[in-house]
Amino acid sequence: MARRPLPRILTDSAPIARGREFARTAADGAADVFHPLITIGRGLRRLIAAGRRRWSDTPKERRGSLLFLAAGSVVAVALVPYGPVLALVTVMAAAAWAGREQQPAEEPAAGPGEAETGRLQALYEALVPYFAIEGDPSPLYAHDGDWESAFTEYAFDEAGRPASLTLRYPAYFTDGDAASRARIEQVLYAKSGRGREYHFAWDEESNQLTLTVLPPLPTDIAAQRFVTTHGETVLGFTDAGAVQRTLPVEAGEETRDVPPVVWRTGLRSTEPHLLVLGQPGAGTTTLLRSIALQALPYGDVLVIDGSGTGEYACLAGRTGVMGVESGLSGALATLEWAAHETERRLITANRARQAGRQAPDDIRWPLWIILDRPSALAHLSVAEGRDDPQQLLHVPLRHGRAAYVTVVVADQLDSAGLLSEPVLTHTRARVVLGPATPEDVQAVLGAPPHTTPAADVPPGRGYARLGNGPVLRLQVPATPDPYDDATSEAHRQAVLDLLPEPAAAMEEDATEDLSAAAGLARAEGTGGTDGAVPGAEGGTVAGGAVGVDVLFGGAGLAAPSAPEEITEPSGPAPAHRTVDAGRAEG
Repeated sequence: MARRPLPRILTDSAPIARGREFARTAADGAADVFHPLITIGRGLRRLIAAGRRRWSDTPKERRGSLLFLAAGSVVAVALVPYGPVLALVTVMAAAAWAGREQQPAEEPAAGPGEAETGRLQALYEALVPYFAIEGDPSPLYAHDGDWESAFTEYAFDEAGRPASLTLRYPAYFTDGDAASRARIEQVLYAKSGRGREYHFAWDEESNQLTLTVLPPLPTDIAAQRFVTTHGETVLGFTDAGAVQRTLPVEAGEETRDVPPVVWRTGLRSTEPHLLVLGQPGAGTTTLLRSIALQALPYGDVLVIDGSGTGEYACLAGRTGVMGVESGLSGALATLEWAAHETERRLITANRARQAGRQAPDDIRWPLWIILDRPSALAHLSVAEGRDDPQQLLHVPLRHGRAAYVTVVVADQLDSAGLLSEPVLTHTRARVVLGPATPEDVQAVLGAPPHTTPAADVPPGRGYARLGNGPVLRLQVPATPDPYDDATSEAHRQAVLDLLPEPAAAMEEDATEDLSAAAGLARAEGTGGTDGAVPGAEGGTVAGGAVGVDVLFGGAGLAAPSAPEEITEPSGPAPAHRTVDAGRAEG
């Protein structure tokens, strides 16, 4: 039996194709026509979902006020002319904006470019002689090897140079040897691009080394009042991740938070004294001037300028500055007085503790001894056959912490060999400023820096280490000599604002206050002869004097206790004066 043919509608595909095309065209046309409505509907759905999330995140005790606010808004819209229409238009516009199709973010490149790959391969090949040994069955570093297995993370700057790099190294590499580390760091520094500062973080547990390019430290921070407590001194500023503290500072017209290097002094300090070394013009005098300005509100300052250049002339005659000496005779007399003052404070504090009393206020008021260029004074003392002034620092350095005496010594780096043994032993807080090799930094601080030296070193730039802490990069705040013609007006005014008032002005104010009190006492006197004031014991005081009860209250001064035998300093107390370096000694 012959098969009957299928109907034509089932065998001819042309009508089916035309129907599919018509349906697709109709769907596209409908999508174009209803696209605004679809967008608004999608936006309304997103706005409703956002409202639900906001409602669920609102605490229950605040939902009533939120409903009241919404109801008040609805009533206000209803009462405003054309309010409902404007509200409807606003809602539709917000829905259209929320329902728009957002473009997906462009995905970053899958890998480094051709130039970046070449740099990574060059770094890999340069490290092969240091990380590869013969006999390794599966070497991580080999000639014509794959750098992707050794470099786990990497990033490049706009110039195409490595900005950060994390690499793996074999477990048999001697990462505990300083010389081996230095060779690897030198290779990475040379191949990654000179002229930048790099930080190297060795993870000995995971056998990884991370290289990071450090940004330059800020140099636009001038001298100012820093937000610190009593006993804290800001030496400068460092990297953000190096310390766990920030301070608000004014830099130009803006205020920002920067991480400081804070040096703590006092009874609880483990580094009570500071040693600063640096090249000429590196900023050692600037740092000492900054320390003096920060110490003056909380103590007395004694400055000895061994160079005799007058860098501390702005401090002479100021309140709290006990003296600014620059000659050998004045320096010896001042340091001898400081040694006896330290002994007196120790004896007084010891007797107060034995008697169960608090130490007197005069010995708890800090005393700062700032000595700049002691090596210059040592040369003068040898030429004149006199004692080295550094020998007089033995007592303040050894017992200064218990007597509230702090010693700060600064000298040039090439004169470090002339420093005395007490200075090198008792100054556990160290600072190195200016250009210095890693060997010099390690010799002064006791540990090598974890960063490469900077190509361009501004004044006040260096490293600091407090006790056994890490070596930190340091930038000293700009504190130039305000009497120097080369100082900018902004920096000059910043330093002058921090200087205390002259001591002569304070004495004049005190004299005027005493005179006014005496006049008031004479005007209010009712008994005795004319011009006499009743005394604390019912007697009278001469018209030119002031009654004790007037100045200190009706009770008068407390009766003096029995005198204690305290060894007073034999040398004269330093006065508010400046001894010229060129003045004749004798």
